[in-house]
Amino acid sequence: MPSQETIPHPLLFGLRRSGLIASGERTLVAVSGGPDSTALLVALHEEGYAVVAAHYDHALQPGSGRAADHVRALCQRLGVEVLTERRESPMPRGSVQAGARALRYEYFERARAQIGASVVAIAHTADDVVEGVVLHLLRGSGLAGMRGMPARRGVFVRPLLSVWRSEVADYLDRRGIKAWQDPANSNPAYARVRVRRDILPALERDRPGIVRRFHRASIRATALHESISGIAESALNAGVLTRAVVAAAPEPVAAEMMRHLYARAGGAQPSLSRTHLAAMLRLAQAGPGGRGVDLPGGLRFRIVGETMQFVPPDAARRPAPRLEISACDGCGDMTAAHVRPDLELRLGYRTPGLTMRLLKGRGTRKLQDIFVDARVPREDRDSWPLVFAGDSLAVVPGIAVSAELATRAGEPSLHVTVSGIPAKVESLNSLPGEPS
Repeated sequence: MPSQETIPHPLLFGLRRSGLIASGERTLVAVSGGPDSTALLVALHEEGYAVVAAHYDHALQPGSGRAADHVRALCQRLGVEVLTERRESPMPRGSVQAGARALRYEYFERARAQIGASVVAIAHTADDVVEGVVLHLLRGSGLAGMRGMPARRGVFVRPLLSVWRSEVADYLDRRGIKAWQDPANSNPAYARVRVRRDILPALERDRPGIVRRFHRASIRATALHESISGIAESALNAGVLTRAVVAAAPEPVAAEMMRHLYARAGGAQPSLSRTHLAAMLRLAQAGPGGRGVDLPGGLRFRIVGETMQFVPPDAARRPAPRLEISACDGCGDMTAAHVRPDLELRLGYRTPGLTMRLLKGRGTRKLQDIFVDARVPREDRDSWPLVFAGDSLAVVPGIAVSAELATRAGEPSLHVTVSGIPAKVESLNSLPGEPS
C-alpha cells in the first residue's frame, strides 16, 4: 500500500487529472489573492509549470490596492513574475459584477498576449460549479445552466473544477500560506454569497450530501450538453444552415445551433438568454418571419427567405445614400441603371401605393411585392433609397428599373448609381436590359 508521502494532495491530483495545461506551456494565472487563486498559483509553481501571475484591481472598494500588494509579496516569495493593473476607466453600465468580470477578463487577455502565454488559468472550484448551478436553477435555466461552467473556453482554462474549497484550505494550511480575504465574498448583497452562506448550507443540513449530488448532476449535464453541441456543430459544418433545418431539429439541438451561429458571427459567450433563444427559434418556424431579434453585442438576428443572418445594427452609422448620375451611351455596366437622358432624377423613400412596370415582361408590380421578391428584409425596406423621375418610381437600386423609363443597350442614357444600399439582394431584372 502506498505511503501517505507518495499520495498527491487532492488539489494536486485534481490539477493533474484535468489535463488542461500542457507540460512546459507558458501559463498566465489569474490571481485575486484569495484562497482559490493563491492555491492554484502555488500548485502550478510547485508542479514546475512556467507561470506568470496577473492581478486586476477593480478599484471598487477602499483599500483594494492591499490585495495587489499581497499578491506581489506572494509572488516575490515564490520567485514568480507578476503583472498588475488598476482600473482607471468608468465601470460599464449595468450589473457591477458583470462589468467587473468583463474588465477583468479583458485585462487577462491583454496580459496573456503581452507575455506570450498559451492559456489563462482561472481558479474556479467544484464549489463554484455548484453555486453556479443553483443560481441558474433559481433563475429558471435549462440544460446549459445545469452544466455549470466549462473547463475550457478559448484560452481560459479551469483546472480545479473537481477540487473542493475544503481541499484548497487544507492545501494552503499544510504549506503555511495565508490568503487574502476579499470582503465582497461575504457581502450578502450578492446572490452568489447568499447561495454560498445560506441556501446550500440549509440544503446540506436537510439532505446531507446534496452539494456533491449537485456536482455529479452537473457533470452528467455537461456530457449531455457536449453531445448536443457536437450534433449542432456537425449540422453547421455540413453546409448552409437554413430555416427549414433549424425548424426540423429537436429544440435542444436547434437552440445550440443558434448559439454556435451567434458565436461565429462574433457574439461573446455566454450571452444569449433563454428569452433570446426562444425568440430566435420562433423566427425560424414556418411563416413570414418577423422583423428580427436584437441580441447582446449589437447583433441582430433575422431571416431573409430561408437564410439566417446575423447583422450589426449599422443603419445609424451607414453613410447617407448618394445619387450619382452621368451621361452614357448605354454601356454594359450591370451595377448601374440606364434611363432616358431627358429625365430629372431625385432620391426618395417608399410611400404607400408605389408601383413599377418591370422589365422582362413581369408587368406592373407594387413596390412591396418587388421588395418581397428580391428578399429585402422588412426592416430595410423603409430605409431603401429609391430614384424618382418626378412622382414616378424610376429605379429601385440594385433590384429593378422602370420599363417605361429604361433605355436600350447602346442608346444615349443617364448612367445611374446609388450608394448606401442596406443589403445585398436579388436583382429582378437586368438593369440595362431591353424594355418589354
